[in-house]
Amino acid sequence: MENGLVTGFGQSKDGKDAHLYLLENSTGMKAYVSDFGATLVRLFVPDKDGRFIDVVHGYDDASGYERGDGGFGATVGRNANRIGKAQIEINGVTYGLDKNDGGNNLHSGYDYYHKRIWNVEKQEKNSITFGLNSPDGDQGYPGALDVRVTYLLDDENTLNLHYEAMPDADTILNMTNHSYFNLNGHDSGTVLGHKVTLYADAFTPADAESIPTGEIRSVEGTPMDFRQGKEIGQEIDADYEPLRFGGGYDHNWVLKNNGKFAKVAEAEADRSGITMEVYTDLPGVQMYTANFLDNEPGKGGVSYAKRSAVCFETQYYPDAVHHENFPGPICRKGEKYDTRTAYRFLRA
Repeated sequence: MENGLVTGFGQSKDGKDAHLYLLENSTGMKAYVSDFGATLVRLFVPDKDGRFIDVVHGYDDASGYERGDGGFGATVGRNANRIGKAQIEINGVTYGLDKNDGGNNLHSGYDYYHKRIWNVEKQEKNSITFGLNSPDGDQGYPGALDVRVTYLLDDENTLNLHYEAMPDADTILNMTNHSYFNLNGHDSGTVLGHKVTLYADAFTPADAESIPTGEIRSVEGTPMDFRQGKEIGQEIDADYEPLRFGGGYDHNWVLKNNGKFAKVAEAEADRSGITMEVYTDLPGVQMYTANFLDNEPGKGGVSYAKRSAVCFETQYYPDAVHHENFPGPICRKGEKYDTRTAYRFLRA
């Protein structure tokens, strides 16, 4: 495929054509993204020997993404993560949402943004903007809006994501990217040897259904403390209630960026020499260690096992709409939703 040009990526089950686009920078790094779900499909990053390896889980075509339920590479909206009891109240009006995670709402319900065909609004050699119209009542949420996500692969080996929308009524907006990273290569086994640093002094404990209790708890003296950096596997199976509930790490950390775009996390591979830095202006990040993958069939015949990747989902805290002490995920009528996240890659 020539740079920037589109190729077929199969069809959705309702017969709509999906396409794959290539972004490339001057160093040779490549990102393949699809209009099916505005999804990051492949990401080729140079390792310590200068070889380019694909560091994200994915599928070979749109039907894989439509069938899969892990959200590989997904653009998630309107609301990422969980809402307790699948119900919200805005301006005194209660709205019911899909109960697709027990009695709760996860990643906005069954009609996912990441299982729809998005429009390509702008395309250049190293960037692409996808757009999606989300009408009033979509997924149960009030307010109509046009949402855009731009992928930009710059010459600093950084994949930048820019989310924009403006609702015509007060609503919830809390979008994220759900890429599963394995910095040794998407086909290289577990990430338990990856060293992770999280610039966070606290996290939000959750109940057995992964709904936050409202507490903001210090990481001090707990297996949730990644401030000095440690291997994912070092304490992942510790006898600690949040880890027992989550089957490993699947929690929101409270970031210290004060709403400013800043480095919030880092992951360092144990074999490839690749380090990934995570930047965002959002107040939280969900680190998820793929605890619920179970030999999921993926790209090129690869089978993705439990803990074969790590996600860094930048976000407003889960269930924030029900906790006044959490930063609010409500975007007001006519207010611009405008947030950025970036993944920067370095090599030894």
